[in-house]
Amino acid sequence: MSKPSFILAIDQGTTSSRAMLFDRDGRPAGAAQQELPQIYPQAGWVEHDAERIWTDTQAVCRKVLAEQGVDADQVVAIGITNQRETTVLWDRATGKPLHNAIVWQDRRTADVCEGLRAAGHSDLVQAKTGLLLDPYFSATKITWLLDHVQGARARAEAGELACGTIDSFLLWRLTNGARHATDATNASRTSLFDIRRQEWDEELLGLFGVPRALLPEVLDNAADFGVAAGSLLGAEIPVAGMAGDQQSALIGQACWEQGQIKSTYGTGCFTMLNTGSELPLSKNRLLGTVAYRLDGKTSYALEGSIFSAGSTMQWLRDGLGLYKDAAESEAIAAGADASRRVYLVPAFTGLGAPWWDAHARGAIVGLTRDTDAADIVLAGLQAVGYQSYDLLSAMEADGAARPSALRVDGGMANNDLAMQFLADVLDLPVERPAVTETTVLGAACLAGLQSGLYTSRDALAGNWSLDRRFEPAMGADERAERLAGWSAAVQSVLTRD
Repeated sequence: MSKPSFILAIDQGTTSSRAMLFDRDGRPAGAAQQELPQIYPQAGWVEHDAERIWTDTQAVCRKVLAEQGVDADQVVAIGITNQRETTVLWDRATGKPLHNAIVWQDRRTADVCEGLRAAGHSDLVQAKTGLLLDPYFSATKITWLLDHVQGARARAEAGELACGTIDSFLLWRLTNGARHATDATNASRTSLFDIRRQEWDEELLGLFGVPRALLPEVLDNAADFGVAAGSLLGAEIPVAGMAGDQQSALIGQACWEQGQIKSTYGTGCFTMLNTGSELPLSKNRLLGTVAYRLDGKTSYALEGSIFSAGSTMQWLRDGLGLYKDAAESEAIAAGADASRRVYLVPAFTGLGAPWWDAHARGAIVGLTRDTDAADIVLAGLQAVGYQSYDLLSAMEADGAARPSALRVDGGMANNDLAMQFLADVLDLPVERPAVTETTVLGAACLAGLQSGLYTSRDALAGNWSLDRRFEPAMGADERAERLAGWSAAVQSVLTRD
């Protein structure tokens, strides 16, 4: 009798590195996770130790195999999903990073983006990439590394260095430097990739001062990315799937059809609407991006990005000490006085869509003498719903049809209070799947499709199942009153029109 077969999916996120096994039916079969320390060199700067990411990734892969008693030769393929935009510069000879990774949340290049915007480059960047000029994306991070790491620019131009997002760095290390590649979704988040022509763009490379020799080959999301060295896990394993975390979650939520929408509540919140073969050009500060590229065919998405969701609850835990575990937040918030109107605007690293204000900073608005910890925790949870409302409103203003339901995932999706408020403030049913870890599931789906373990997209869609549907229950008057208060709170922290 043959041994069962598995997909090993790596999910390298902002706050942790994780590995999960999935069986041939797409069901979770074990997981291991390691928390990732955050590095804050200055206000608004966020970094990660890329070498630590690599060490932790190896450790969690080995751990999940050992704990589940799975041999490496039972793993058909590896899939990778990753925190997007986070950028690493490394030595091609050694594979060692030259500097800490600059994280997607980092705002150090805000002034550079302002200068490019003032010089009139916004329309060019949006037309080719679907993105806005913002320090969120990878291009100005690469420029900063080349200009601030001693000798880096000269070495890059000489072909001695490599650069990429976390997926590309992990692939390089997994294959012992044999492959320098990324996928179309991660490439689409760099501000250097023409998402219509699906290639690195010379005009953009010149604008940002990035040598082409630094950048990886761009492949489909399900493709031959090379082979993980046998010395790492005990046998050679093909790397067969790769996608940025939000696109991976879209795939894990089985949003294969145009008009389907998902929202992932992890460190940040990312709402993504499948627009099919049509590339959206937002007039409301949303992003057009690659949803996935399979068999050479590109599907696009309209995306809204919120920088702080789970990280807000993490701050309430670590910064204010209001609880010891994020899971406690629901019970604490349930004790708040429902008549109070406290708003927490979590602009810790600026505000994302639809505001895109890199200089905005957080605020708690509506404090009174009787405000207590429960009110502030509730405000943190409700901020997720309010920000999601802003995103969906911008999507509708861009002409998107109102969806029939919003599929949710990520750690905060398990918070019933937050999800009910989300349904209430959106006036829209919210659907939570049985498997909320859809980001890592998406990576497994891609690797399974490429390796043949999973037969088709339809089969994967058939595996999606509902855990709970939250129906809106808030009255229209209360919703309007709450949203007016939220809008005023946001306006109080904005620094640009």
